[in-house]
Amino acid sequence: MGSPVIQVDIAIIGGGIAGLWTLNQLRNRGVNAVLFEQSALGSYQTIGSQGMIHGGIKYALSGAWSGSSEAIAAMPAIWRSCLQGEGKVDLRDCKVLSEDFYLWSHTGLTSRVSSFFASKMLRGRVEKLARADYPEPLSSPEFRGQAYRLIDLVLDVPSLVATLAKQHAGAIFKIDWDRATLEARDRQAMISSEGWELQAKQFILTAGIGNEALVAALGGREPAMQRRPLQQVFMKHEYQPAFYAHCTGGSAAPRLTISTHRTSAGEPIWYLGGELATGGADADPDELIASARAEIDELLPWIDFGQCQWRTLRLDRGEPRQSALLRPDSAFVGAVDSVDNALVAWPTKLSLSPNLANEIDAALSRRGVSAGPASDLSPLKDLGTPEIAPAYWDTLFS
Repeated sequence: MGSPVIQVDIAIIGGGIAGLWTLNQLRNRGVNAVLFEQSALGSYQTIGSQGMIHGGIKYALSGAWSGSSEAIAAMPAIWRSCLQGEGKVDLRDCKVLSEDFYLWSHTGLTSRVSSFFASKMLRGRVEKLARADYPEPLSSPEFRGQAYRLIDLVLDVPSLVATLAKQHAGAIFKIDWDRATLEARDRQAMISSEGWELQAKQFILTAGIGNEALVAALGGREPAMQRRPLQQVFMKHEYQPAFYAHCTGGSAAPRLTISTHRTSAGEPIWYLGGELATGGADADPDELIASARAEIDELLPWIDFGQCQWRTLRLDRGEPRQSALLRPDSAFVGAVDSVDNALVAWPTKLSLSPNLANEIDAALSRRGVSAGPASDLSPLKDLGTPEIAPAYWDTLFS
């Protein structure tokens, strides 16, 4: 007797935010979907996120409202709806680190940008703060700049991954690609392994930079991928007030982005991104840490951080290839050229995960994929369930 053949509507490969959100949205509307992850859920790019759910305002710092900003503008409201249990995905158990996100200028915003923030286009999305309302790290009389409150919010990413994983845990499996094979037969993607074979109406590849190898395993060349590197800095210290903010710089991107996290022992961590992380992607870690120290000393000299420890984290973000490595403006879903039943998906930003799932829904509808009967997944039970990736602010300082 041959190995059992498991038939599902959708097989998702990749258990980061893109795959987990898509699994939840599909199964919540009755689609028979399963997810495979080779390591830990949320590992690498997702768990390396600062957790910011932003509406694109940070891309408007040059004084122009870009396509990137337009595509992402609706995201904070969609996430907040899900956090209240009213969206397509239930995030009520997800921990929100901050409902407020700030933008501050070191020496004052230019009049052009200041007037742009006050324009009709951004009214209700950016609030200029009175000094009495400044967040604690900017409350010093030594601070001479201007502070704004944005519509953005910040989530605890490990909590987000756990919330998405537990709701459909019975459809999430750990896969060992040394024992299982993703392959193409007669222009159909499938997974074969010892003791079972899995066929799906559609495969959805949501493995971040791992998508490149998955497309190649299917004999495909498109969609092509680009890697966008960054190297972020962790600053462990003794200053207790939390801070979630962008500092404006001389370009359209934030000069420095700060988010506050805590180790499992409760120790405060500042996670530093922005131009520091993108411009220092290939820097020597010690040199980047020196740059980060200098930035903090220049921008927030009045804060006593006590004893500090520093670490860096280099990540490559997977994105659809763009001309001149430009930043993609929105979530991406594209067909694998070598088979008829596989899509590649990159959210390109954590914030765009709902947008990505909607794009996947639309692509499946165009391909005529509808919900079928539930499958017997018992042949997969021996695969086990992947764990949730630990936060970098714990592993790097352990």
